[in-house]
Amino acid sequence: MSKRPLPPLGPNRELTLPPTAERKLANGLTVIALRRPSVPLVELRLRIPFAKAGLAGTALLTQTLFSGTETLSTVDIAAELQSVGGGLGAGADPDRLLISGNSLVDGLPRLLGVLADVLANATYPADEVATERDRLVDRIQVAQSQPAHLARVALLKRVYGTHTYAVQTPAPEDVKEVTPVQLLALHAERMHPDGAILVLVGDIAPDAAIDEVEAALGGWRGVGPHIELPPAPQPSPGPLTLVNRPGSVQSSLRLALPGVPRMHPDHAALQLANLIFGGYFSSRWVENIREDKGYTYGPHSLIEHSVAGTILVVSAEVATEVTGPALLETWYELGRLATLPPRQEELDQARQYALGTLQLGMSTQAGLAGLASTYAGYGLRLEYLAEHAIRLAATTLEEVAAVSARHLAPAKAATVVLGDAERIEAPLAGLSTVERSTPTT
Repeated sequence: MSKRPLPPLGPNRELTLPPTAERKLANGLTVIALRRPSVPLVELRLRIPFAKAGLAGTALLTQTLFSGTETLSTVDIAAELQSVGGGLGAGADPDRLLISGNSLVDGLPRLLGVLADVLANATYPADEVATERDRLVDRIQVAQSQPAHLARVALLKRVYGTHTYAVQTPAPEDVKEVTPVQLLALHAERMHPDGAILVLVGDIAPDAAIDEVEAALGGWRGVGPHIELPPAPQPSPGPLTLVNRPGSVQSSLRLALPGVPRMHPDHAALQLANLIFGGYFSSRWVENIREDKGYTYGPHSLIEHSVAGTILVVSAEVATEVTGPALLETWYELGRLATLPPRQEELDQARQYALGTLQLGMSTQAGLAGLASTYAGYGLRLEYLAEHAIRLAATTLEEVAAVSARHLAPAKAATVVLGDAERIEAPLAGLSTVERSTPTT
């Protein structure tokens, strides 16, 4: 199948950063406010360091954080937020707990007031905890039946070994044991302002918005451990890990390759190399195994950044009967990029996509808040994005080729395949040494 011609590239627009103010409050909370007056709303993101806080307790805490305070019930909290057209919710990753919210601009004081009350006075009522605990257990059990989840679990274990990142989903039986008393203790130990970062984005005056935050959250107190994770290991090559899922009609292919952090000199070139390989629809790998051979519908590759390390992850779901050929083509495309420079037009298209994605990510209040919060969690500010855009625009074919050779050679990959071992082990064994395992959840 011939590759469809792409439309001509337009000029790159300069990345424009919004007016910004930043202040560190006396309690250790860093506040960053950005003006983006597209609509009369404000977006809020609060990141709190939460490494090694315990998977089960953290997961349930995020589901019950807004279930009540000493003066407000869960219904009262919802009503307060609805009165200003807003909402608040929480989630967590292996590094941090993230609170996300929004409201009408004139409702910001009330939004901050609810947040301050929850941070200082959350009570974790027993009935609410029991309800959310059952829901969380159900969601985890459903996930454990999904091949994508099982493949992800196997890949993390293969890459990270004994590191904290190796297990990122709590066991249902552990969640069942979490009590309101334990949630209160976890809250007291880890929900403190020192090291936390709050980002506001919207139709706001940045300095005045920070004044409002200081009025609402300046009294937030609490001290606890500052836990820094050791550096995560890079993916190590070795035998292919075959995770047996008897009767599966599909196989899940997962590869992990060495990555670099955002401030590394190779980062811009590796981002472009990943796009050329499999990071967007016009990439080589997608064209090969989706458009040309029809092995899969949605193959993709992406760079996953965490505080303690970075990896490049390659993912595809393929029919059982083409597992071997699909993996062979994946290794072929990695090897081709690692040994031969891409064409100039490939680099130009990938560059245009990367720069356009940066612009698009900053085009909405929610997108800008997410970017600012994420980068702040790594000690970076939005100025980094402007500098990164310049680096993307200046990256050469030679730099992409050199980075590809260092990071994308298939011999550097940790490879995991989940599927029906009785049907796929033989073709995989023709490509690599295979070690069979059973799914872990």
